[in-house]
Amino acid sequence: MQDVIIVGSGFAGSVLAERFSNTEKKVLVLEKRNHIGGNGYEETLHDIRYHKYGPHIFHTNSKRVKDYVEQFTSWYFYEHRVLGKIDGECVPIPFNFKSIELLFYKEKAKLIQTKLLEHYEWNSKVSILDLKNSEDEEIREFGEYVFEKVFLHYTAKQWNTDISNVDISVINRVPVVVGYDDRYFSDTYQMMPRYGYNELFEHLLSNKNITVKTNVNAIDVISFQNGKIFYEGKEFTGILIYTGAVDELFSYEFGPLPYRSLDLKFEYLPQNYYQACSVLNYPNEEDFTRITEFKYLSQESFKTGTVILKEYPKTYDYRNESSIPYYAIFNEKNC
Repeated sequence: MQDVIIVGSGFAGSVLAERFSNTEKKVLVLEKRNHIGGNGYEETLHDIRYHKYGPHIFHTNSKRVKDYVEQFTSWYFYEHRVLGKIDGECVPIPFNFKSIELLFYKEKAKLIQTKLLEHYEWNSKVSILDLKNSEDEEIREFGEYVFEKVFLHYTAKQWNTDISNVDISVINRVPVVVGYDDRYFSDTYQMMPRYGYNELFEHLLSNKNITVKTNVNAIDVISFQNGKIFYEGKEFTGILIYTGAVDELFSYEFGPLPYRSLDLKFEYLPQNYYQACSVLNYPNEEDFTRITEFKYLSQESFKTGTVILKEYPKTYDYRNESSIPYYAIFNEKNC
């Protein structure tokens, strides 16, 4: 009999399974999909690796976390950089001094940079909302520009709602950098698995105390009666960990929680590279939000051709098995 049942074999489920298995507990991992790895799973197209559920970049400030994952696969140093197509220019995102120089004429750019340095420390990260609410007219005008060009239309596409309905934390995810640091993340440790995420998950789940069952929907084999847990009709008195959408676990008894989903369009192109970076955002003109080119992430520059991904935001439909809940919608009702 298993001591622990874990539903889901993504990052959370796989790490927990590995940790429990090292305490000699018998662990059963149930995975609804036909593969392990959750949204970190990778496939290949013309022998080029790509992330089936969208790009995943590993970054952390925790040495403990970094040391832990390094036990299971080889990693290489990788700092993620993103560009955005704004007014016909490809500029660094988050906005920094280079972005300003590319989008404003020389005197105006210098004025904005000077004003920012008068009010904020060098290399600091400033919220767009702080800029919009500044007492300085030049800074406030600059904040409005970035808000419109980077967030306003992008948010409308991504969340299909007026930006006033979007949680402030979403807007504050991408601040303005007062300097030239063009890295998307500032974490101490930034890296990618040398041979892909699949190997990481395979090694995490390789302990003899772990049993993995794919193509198993937890709600078909787990039930709750009178405060007790049942697995395949028999009472289970061990530890149950569920890493999926909680409304699905309870068969939407209290109604479905809202999410946004994505329509992911992958394409193989018979050319060496398609764009100048791994991710190019399209905040304004296009229906899609960004294009990812995976050869930058996998460092497979030696391979012929390239694979790109265009992401089209869409409404999540819990009744459609092919619809995936990518982004939780946070509001007062749901929290």
